[in-house]
Amino acid sequence: MAREVPVYMFLGFLESGKTSFIQETLEDPRFDTGDRTLVLLCEEGEVELQPRHFNVADVYIETVENEEDLNEKNLGDLLKKYRADRVLVEYNGMWALKSFFEGMPNGWMVNQIMTFFDSNTFLNYNANMRQQVFDKIELTDLVVFNRFDDEIGKMALHKVVRAISRRPQIVYEYPGGLAEADDIVDPLPFDVNAPVIEIADKDYALFYRDLIENVKNYDGKKVKFKGIVARDRTLPSDTFVCGRHVMTCCEADIAYKGLVAVAEGPADLKNRDWVVITAEIKYTFHKLYGAKGPVLFVRDIIKSNPPEEKVATFF
Repeated sequence: MAREVPVYMFLGFLESGKTSFIQETLEDPRFDTGDRTLVLLCEEGEVELQPRHFNVADVYIETVENEEDLNEKNLGDLLKKYRADRVLVEYNGMWALKSFFEGMPNGWMVNQIMTFFDSNTFLNYNANMRQQVFDKIELTDLVVFNRFDDEIGKMALHKVVRAISRRPQIVYEYPGGLAEADDIVDPLPFDVNAPVIEIADKDYALFYRDLIENVKNYDGKKVKFKGIVARDRTLPSDTFVCGRHVMTCCEADIAYKGLVAVAEGPADLKNRDWVVITAEIKYTFHKLYGAKGPVLFVRDIIKSNPPEEKVATFF
């Protein structure tokens, strides 16, 4: 079996603070575990690493100039060259994250992903380069907004992150080093504890994500929402899929996000029928999922007109 190699990834655009954070990490003696450390630099900014200040022994720095060099052979050769036990990656802000994931040799395990943004330019990047912003936040464990001041306002930054993922911790770092953890509460726009959870058309994407991430919280509860029907002739006459097309980031990633639904009898429905469905959610096995998942046991279904916005979004 391949040897497990922990990987720590530092994401962000050029001059976002990645190099400074790596420098601070390697200056921290607590990070000196006796492991040989390979640092991969995938872009060159104004700030450079200063090895003479490291408090971690056996650090080896290599530059990766081209995205296509992120392949199993090249990365594996670098690991062997330095006999490294762990890898730190300062990733290029314009490269797709999947390029690195697809190129990782067997045994490489991503332990942590940290993402850094300049608070002063973040909203402009998000407005003009949404796909690249999304790519840096979707899987990250931590988002750091550096160069932050109160005039920028936490809420605008917070909303962008939470529209992409509820997973990462968010930290705001002021000039001078003072850092504050994000403490903004994100109440869901619907009442999970209501007798019937009513989902507004604009909130389907949030509902679907929260349901998938916290499915056991919905087990046994009733829900009502508008969705579009998908049918398959191989399914029983009482079974169909109901959901919405969801845009996570941009038009290129629009995908149908549906839930298995089982009616109380044969369902007189066709593909692309719009319906308002009221159902009890049960977390149980269904062959369409190939595992346990949220199954809608329909209590009421009414054909309907499409919503004003046919594609649901998180923002």
